[in-house]
Amino acid sequence: MTFKLREGVFTAETDYGITLLDEERDQYWTLNPSAAIALRTLLHGGTEADAARTLSEEYAVDIATAHRDVHELVGGLHSAGLGEENTGGPEERAGAQPTPALRPGRRRAHGRWPHVRGRRPGRKGR
Repeated sequence: MTFKLREGVFTAETDYGITLLDEERDQYWTLNPSAAIALRTLLHGGTEADAARTLSEEYAVDIATAHRDVHELVGGLHSAGLGEENTGGPEERAGAQPTPALRPGRRRAHGRWPHVRGRRPGRKGR
């Protein structure tokens, strides 16, 4: 099984990473670049292990930390009601819009992303 966003949740690429827009609940979440890489991998049919491997290749982070971080991201997305398991095959993803390819070979310092927190438009952060 792979991860997918539930119906009514959309992604928007930003200069900083990805924003998840929950149209039904009128909330949005921001993910930093490392979380964005993991999410892109998952949304393209990759497993948590694939996402951890991609994160480890893209950033200077060991595979165990990458696995833990991806697992926390997926757990946070599920807890926020944004994600679900995708039991369908590749034909379900055929209409999905492709996201820009990852830049192989670039290694950056990995910073742990904050827990997924929702924000309502027009409200200042806490």
